[in-house]
Amino acid sequence: MTIKDTVDADISGVNLEKLNENLRRVEALSERLTKVMTNKASHQSSLDAPDNALFKQATAAYWTEATRNPGKIMEHQLDFWSKSVTHFVDAQQMLTNGKLEAPQDNNPQDRRFANPLWDTNPYFNFVKQQYQLNSAALQQAVDDVTDMEPLEKKRLSFFSGQIIDMLSPTNFLPTNPDALERAVATEGQSLVSGLENLISDLEANNGEMVVRLADESAFEIGRNIATTPGKVVFRNKMLELIQYEPTTEIVHSTPLIIYPPWINKFYILDLKEQNSLVKWITDQGFTLFMVSWINPDPTYRDVGLEDYIEDGYLASIDVVKEITGEDKVNAVGYCIAGTTLSLALSLMKQRGDASVKSATFFTALTDFSDQGEFTPFLQNDFIDGIEAEVADKGILPSLIMARTFSYLRSNDLVYTPAIKSYMMGETPPAFDLLYWNGDGANLPGKMAVQYLRGLCQRNELATVGFDLLGHHLVLDEVSIPLCAIACETDHIAPWKDSYRGVQKMGSKDKTFIMTQSGHIAGIVNPPSKKKYGHYTNPDLTLDHADWQANADFHEGSWWPRWGEWLKKHSGAEVPARVPGDSTHEIICDAPGTYVIVKSTIVIERF
Repeated sequence: MTIKDTVDADISGVNLEKLNENLRRVEALSERLTKVMTNKASHQSSLDAPDNALFKQATAAYWTEATRNPGKIMEHQLDFWSKSVTHFVDAQQMLTNGKLEAPQDNNPQDRRFANPLWDTNPYFNFVKQQYQLNSAALQQAVDDVTDMEPLEKKRLSFFSGQIIDMLSPTNFLPTNPDALERAVATEGQSLVSGLENLISDLEANNGEMVVRLADESAFEIGRNIATTPGKVVFRNKMLELIQYEPTTEIVHSTPLIIYPPWINKFYILDLKEQNSLVKWITDQGFTLFMVSWINPDPTYRDVGLEDYIEDGYLASIDVVKEITGEDKVNAVGYCIAGTTLSLALSLMKQRGDASVKSATFFTALTDFSDQGEFTPFLQNDFIDGIEAEVADKGILPSLIMARTFSYLRSNDLVYTPAIKSYMMGETPPAFDLLYWNGDGANLPGKMAVQYLRGLCQRNELATVGFDLLGHHLVLDEVSIPLCAIACETDHIAPWKDSYRGVQKMGSKDKTFIMTQSGHIAGIVNPPSKKKYGHYTNPDLTLDHADWQANADFHEGSWWPRWGEWLKKHSGAEVPARVPGDSTHEIICDAPGTYVIVKSTIVIERF
């Protein structure tokens, strides 16, 4: 069959009138697109790309290398030219011989090019192979640059990789066979739906491009996610405190407080009954309190880490002690809330406050000496841009952070979802985890700068100490019993860095567990799934590689192991407690009101 036969077969039966009608609708939708882009919210341009000095430095280093070693550079250039010309000649030869087939393709498999037309159709195959040749040549050019500091070379490699991913032919309608086939099969409806999806996403984010990953209409907080029964028993400017209903007749006397990250919402730990850590904890006989942080607006401009500690950690601990009548609590800090928990524990020790009996850290970093995959975004050009952004707006908008996290996995979290939504016209999936991922929160301006400058950039907590609230806080003063959970493939808080921070803590009673999977799936890993296993090794004097090499592997979730550890630090059993007491009346039902405040509402105030 010839290409013409294939095309004729594809468009036979197509209602051309319907197709043209849909194309006219596309034209009408462009007016909405123009309107939203005209009213686009502004942000610092320095947050969109690295300083031009990086590319100028790379160019200078490349030409220096060419002068020093012209033979190597010329060899690589000639190799690229030769492969490109050979590729063109092979394609032309097939056509000349009357074979409308693609030439031999020995390139490695790439899931972006799964459609058979990438291999069988001469046009698509030529585009794909040339893209792969261009990508390899660009990567080779980056590798050839040697006269750069390792840090700058790492950034150059990252951002050149972003360019390579962005220019993939799958990202453009004329060179995406899946999108073209769908357009023909749906008589253009997929293009209309895709444009509607694009405009809706832009309108939801004031003109900023943030790809919607989940069907938001499928979820309602408190109805089908975040449904574990409980009551809000305390509220201040920083948090709502939820006390969950007991599910057992007796509970351990020492209550447990969970501090989730305030970059996202707490209900990642209570998505649905089957994978809810909240429900599992209450089922094990613990009195559980959950902090639901405020989603800051510009009035929180001057709120810093000291406010999160004083009005967040310390205030909630006092309330929990009052409600339960206990003089100690157990505390859990997840991600940035674990980092801040370590600050709070150092502060409390210096103040002589022994209210926390044990601490658990979920994927928490306290030693930032290795910035890992965030290195490109933790340099002065970007942090300067963030400082300017928060000076202008009072907050660091959640979409800036969401975009940063997404581009660490751009093909999975940006381009593939964009292709499906904008070119294929598909509705995003009804996936609770992705819904939560898109429900971010803003950061107060002062707190964002404190965290990025003092902790991430200068790594003060793990080195010289971090000054806060008139105290000099150090890791060595985290001396209570602790358990740290890290995730093997976590790219946000790499397990080896979490491990290194735990090693520097002063506790004589440390447990470290490394679970399989990543930052979220490794933590949200209920025993019922029997999916990811975990590693343990009591010898925390080893470096991370030796710790892993000598660790014992255990099938199944880490939750039961942690539950047993927690029981040892949770006292005797007492009758189960209902939420609140005579001095702390019920404010409202869980999940409360702070959790439903969307960041887009805040952004629209500018």
